[in-house]
Amino acid sequence: MPPLTRHNDAVVAGVAGGLADHLGWRVGPTRALFVVLAPALGAGVLLYAWLWAFTPPTRPGRITRQAPVAWIALALAMVFTLPVVQIMAEMINWGYYSGLSSLVAFVPAVMLATTAGLWSAWIDRDDPARGATHDLLVRILATALLSVHLLAALTVAARRTPLAMLGVLVILVAIAALWASTFVTRMRELQAARVASIRAEHRAEMAAHLHDSVLQTLALIQNRAGASSEAGRLARAQERELRAWLYDGDLPADSDLATDLRDYGSALELDYEVAMTVVSAGTSTERASGEVAAAAREAMLNAARHAGGEVSVYIEGSPGAVDVYVRDRGPGFSLTDVPADRIGIRESIIGRMRRIGGSATVGPGSGGAGTQVHIRFPSGSARG
Repeated sequence: MPPLTRHNDAVVAGVAGGLADHLGWRVGPTRALFVVLAPALGAGVLLYAWLWAFTPPTRPGRITRQAPVAWIALALAMVFTLPVVQIMAEMINWGYYSGLSSLVAFVPAVMLATTAGLWSAWIDRDDPARGATHDLLVRILATALLSVHLLAALTVAARRTPLAMLGVLVILVAIAALWASTFVTRMRELQAARVASIRAEHRAEMAAHLHDSVLQTLALIQNRAGASSEAGRLARAQERELRAWLYDGDLPADSDLATDLRDYGSALELDYEVAMTVVSAGTSTERASGEVAAAAREAMLNAARHAGGEVSVYIEGSPGAVDVYVRDRGPGFSLTDVPADRIGIRESIIGRMRRIGGSATVGPGSGGAGTQVHIRFPSGSARG
């Protein structure tokens, strides 16, 4: 028996479809069961609401609803509003008023208009097929309908009818409930902006203090100890970590190619006597989990392991391709001198890029000193 979950592609909430799959029934009779049980003291409605509240969706993400529940509720509210308007006109013209007949139309009209606005504000707003514009339009129309009933209730209340006064209070509460979500959202945004401003101010004060003390000390240690010494490498790693904490803020680092290679270079500095410098220019859509990042990491590891000293990584992104250059100042080597059983460069760099439609070359660095690995991966349009 499959687990009990709600369908993400649903008519209303996906409860009937999920229950039908769980029990092995057809979805049509399952929906009919909820409808048949609805008049039985609301058993069908309560069961549907209970399953909706405690049953998870089939997959994480938003739920798309086919039935325009908000518009159906608005249409029914308009139907019940017409008798109220007629009763109010009769009362104004002929002084005739029937409290029972207006109450019969007033209660369902207010309930349906309020339901339409709340459904749009709290449920349909996150539906990718609807959104904020749909939500605003529904709530405006629901407020207009409630305003008609408010005018009718005020007209009746002028005759000092207690029931009409209660209706005025109910409608005012309903209108406030329709727009409460907007008020709550704005209050949360203001609170988040205030907290962010306070944090930014404190972080700026701390950054100024640390920049004048700790960061300058770490830079002095690097200059005195040398780029490849253990003390210099530790000081450089601590400086990068401290700068990232100070200036990157509370937002997580974007897992792009440049960020990944910088983090990998910092890790290599702790294991090898090497100073990694990673520079990025232009824009690139390559992610840290891609094959380009894997090939670049292998080239950086080879440079740290066999060359040491100073290694520079230059990432150049453009609409047509992304290029990664890994240069070291070691003794250099020729790819033909590498034994055939050593597959680090041939397969992990050159072969990997060839398999995904890119290219990689290994040659001498600038002026014939050291080694340069050039990794190039064209964009989709360029490959086409």
